[in-house]
Amino acid sequence: MTPLLVITNCPNATCAETIAMAVVEERLAACVNIMPPCRSIYLWLGAIEAAEEIPLLIKTTSNRYTELEAVIKTHHPYTVPEIIAIPISQGLPAYLEWLVAETNTLD
Repeated sequence: MTPLLVITNCPNATCAETIAMAVVEERLAACVNIMPPCRSIYLWLGAIEAAEEIPLLIKTTSNRYTELEAVIKTHHPYTVPEIIAIPISQGLPAYLEWLVAETNTLD
């Protein structure tokens, strides 16, 4: 199982808190950082859009990704939310061990 950093952006603080709480409570993530708002510029349906969004940095593992993605999609209001998973190839060993332990469903 590979540790992952999953990134998604939410339209507001309520959405961000809801997703963060849901994935941690269900042990789909060991930790979620709710970042300060950012300004996103993107193409959507052929038009340039701009929006203030709240980024989430979600720490999980590859074996929990599918369920995590489903929970994000359930609680996210966007038709196509940004959900990007980046493998964590290095990190403090004790932190990565904690991440794996907290998302382990065998506990």
